Amino acid sequence: MKNFWIRFASSAVLVIMVIIAVGVGGYFLAAALLLASLTAYHELLSLKKGEKSDVSLADDHPCGKDSHITILGVSGLLTILAYYLVLVWGNDWRYLFFVAILSLAFFMAGYAFSFPRLSRNEVMEAFVYVLYAPVMMSFVYLAREMEHGVYVVALIFICSWVCDTCAYLVGLPFGRHRLAPELSPKKSIEGAIGGVGGAMLVGGVLGFVFARQQDLGWEIIFTFVLISAVGAVIAQIGDLAASAIKRSYGVKDFGRIIPGHGGILDRFDSVLFAAPMIYVLVILFVKL
Repeated sequence: MKNFWIRFASSAVLVIMVIIAVGVGGYFLAAALLLASLTAYHELLSLKKGEKSDVSLADDHPCGKDSHITILGVSGLLTILAYYLVLVWGNDWRYLFFVAILSLAFFMAGYAFSFPRLSRNEVMEAFVYVLYAPVMMSFVYLAREMEHGVYVVALIFICSWVCDTCAYLVGLPFGRHRLAPELSPKKSIEGAIGGVGGAMLVGGVLGFVFARQQDLGWEIIFTFVLISAVGAVIAQIGDLAASAIKRSYGVKDFGRIIPGHGGILDRFDSVLFAAPMIYVLVILFVKL
């Protein structure tokens, strides 16, 4: 029972922090997402601590015992900072291609100067981690910058957090068929369906509020419901993908920064997948 209240309290604080960051938007939201992205990247990189490199070297190697963590961390830090600077002030998607090339240069330079301490697999994994967490998380900022962006971001969290809550509430009493027993034994097909249904319901309510505010027809409500359904499915896939990463490293949580939940990625794993999907769907079908 104590763990439940710790989890509940940290969830309430986290929701309040998200509401404030999204409500303020702009530079404040970008800074919050940058901090979350750096933390998430650190959590992913820390999964490799304790693993031996593909090349066996002595502890007194010039690169140092844990130098691969430092080198990949610095490369990722430079990439993430450059990406968010371009995202906020670049105003041109072409600059992002430059950041991608620059990022690859950072990581390959780290690979070259640390050779043979770093394996090519470690470098490529770290490069993908930048895309997986910081870049995908940044779509929350892009969504907020859209016209009526508060509604778009609300859809993102409806498809992730509301879906997760509804999946738990439905799956607990009615769950009979395991969804992915090797990754998450407690998740059920019934719970997944309940999560999608809950997201559709709350998304429809949000669509109704938006339609009333903008004096639009019922079609927009139907669109919100459909987007919520697709987003909820994608969000649950994101949750399972994060579980796969954790299982592959034999860990329960990504970190311990959020009491009762784990790390940043433990709470935002579904958001990572939902954010870009909702952003694209809204552009295609809502025309904000």
